[in-house]
Amino acid sequence: MPDGRAFYQERIRYFTTLDLSPEAVYKTGQSEVRRIRAEMEIVIRKTGFKGSFREFIEFLRSDPRFYVATPEALLEKTALVLKRMEGELPRLFKTLPRLPYGIREIPAFSAPGSTAAYYQPGAGDGTVAGNYYVNTFDLKSRPLYEIEALSLHEAVPGHHLQIALQMELGDLPNFRRFSGFTAFVEGWALYSEKLGLEVGFYQDPYSDFGRLSYEMWRACRLVVDTGMHALGWTRPQAIDFMAENTSSTLLNITNEVDRYIAWPGQALAYKIGELKVRELRALAEKELGAKFNLREFHDVVLLGGAVPLDVLEGRVQEWISLQSD
Repeated sequence: MPDGRAFYQERIRYFTTLDLSPEAVYKTGQSEVRRIRAEMEIVIRKTGFKGSFREFIEFLRSDPRFYVATPEALLEKTALVLKRMEGELPRLFKTLPRLPYGIREIPAFSAPGSTAAYYQPGAGDGTVAGNYYVNTFDLKSRPLYEIEALSLHEAVPGHHLQIALQMELGDLPNFRRFSGFTAFVEGWALYSEKLGLEVGFYQDPYSDFGRLSYEMWRACRLVVDTGMHALGWTRPQAIDFMAENTSSTLLNITNEVDRYIAWPGQALAYKIGELKVRELRALAEKELGAKFNLREFHDVVLLGGAVPLDVLEGRVQEWISLQSD
């Protein structure tokens, strides 16, 4: 397209809030893919599976033990995961939102073309709860080993916790309470998936592989989004890359790649945002040592609302300085 590279560069800035070139994002993605792939290989060995990575993926996609027969069963297992996490939240957070959330099925008319799940915020005045929507269409494409990571991302401690808490920050102007930056919102949700490790989730190696596969998914996005929009990749090339490196079904992969084509740059926000939150946490842990408090760190990250990543970095650095005095 005319001025396509300039437009895509602007989209990178818009969605990540950082000045990054497509080549730099692509390089970061490839590095993360290699790191996560190595961790996935370790988990595969823990399951006792003797075949190749590709054979393990096909095993996950085809073995009936990983799938349920009814929408009700999928919703029940999802609710159990989230109920367990709700009981662990005080270990991770000082401040929690008052607004509750529910679990609903994605409507049948939109489910075939929809993602595996999504979150819909509630009302700012507290009269309508948030809702975590689960896709129950084509149940053979909804593996159980993805439930923990997916639910922690979309509900708590991911989107619901962050967005509901932001709406309740009465000292902020409305434009900050009810809007935000994709890199922060999605970066936080991806960071939240891994928080499950710190409170006893992913004990089953298949579920842990599902977590890694979701992280791999976001790393692959850095590669295929920049690949297709800046580096000459084709749609089949992107689909093949995702299929080779994640355990997701081909239905989900195809829907997602088409989303990246239609929404340039948006898919970069997840991994770029998560990497920044993890970078800042590592910095705080290093600088503060025994003074580091995870619950207070999460307050610093969340109680300013969804901000650009450089603003978040400034908030964390200021907090570190205050704690060091």
